[in-house]
Amino acid sequence: MLRINSGGGSSLASENIWRELSLARKEKPVVVSYGDVAASGAYYLSCNADSIFAMPGTITGSIGVFAVIPNMQSFFKNKLGVTFDAVKTAPEADMLSVSKPLTPSERSYVQNEIDTIYHDFKMRVSDGRKKDIGYIDSIAQGRVWSGTMGLSLGLVDRIGTLQDAIDCAARMAKTNDYRLIETPEPKSFLDRILGGFKKSAGMKAVKEEVGEDGYRTYMLIKKVKAMVGVTQTRLPFDLTVE
Repeated sequence: MLRINSGGGSSLASENIWRELSLARKEKPVVVSYGDVAASGAYYLSCNADSIFAMPGTITGSIGVFAVIPNMQSFFKNKLGVTFDAVKTAPEADMLSVSKPLTPSERSYVQNEIDTIYHDFKMRVSDGRKKDIGYIDSIAQGRVWSGTMGLSLGLVDRIGTLQDAIDCAARMAKTNDYRLIETPEPKSFLDRILGGFKKSAGMKAVKEEVGEDGYRTYMLIKKVKAMVGVTQTRLPFDLTVE
């Protein structure tokens, strides 16, 4: 039984988890329950499950791939007065550097990698959901569906809660003698308070230093930095529910 509430992430991580779940299916039934979001890489890793449960409003699908390689050459030069020189052992040794634009050959290499991963993604879904890859392509292309639409399109098997999925897993395993383990283990009350205080204090210090607009820019740069050079199977936007 696997619970998912994620907008996706690294394509490599998604493939690795997909493989482990596929191996687990050889030993036991695998049932997946979707929370608010199960998109892109989160859908990738779970598409081969024996049964998939979603809520009516679960953000589902987003079968697509992208990569972020920012070009900050003008920013460094015009805003900071910094330029870069390099000594390389090969023509494209610094391909993922943010200090220069991609060359045509580098751009072609990155695009080929994205196209290959996107094809593999569709193949995983096609095999797992037992659908023609042409049909999967028609509902892929990064598009997002609700859980209800996902059911009608064949991306999920049932609309139901986490408990419904647990009951299904027990039936498929032909047992009523089981227990639930929550991972990671819930933090103690003291750990939650101290951890939250430390995080809020750090955020407050940064905001006071750079201001509200600067803080938003700072968080955006941190997010982009974490994605540089990593092909992503994740939602191509940020979802904020207020």
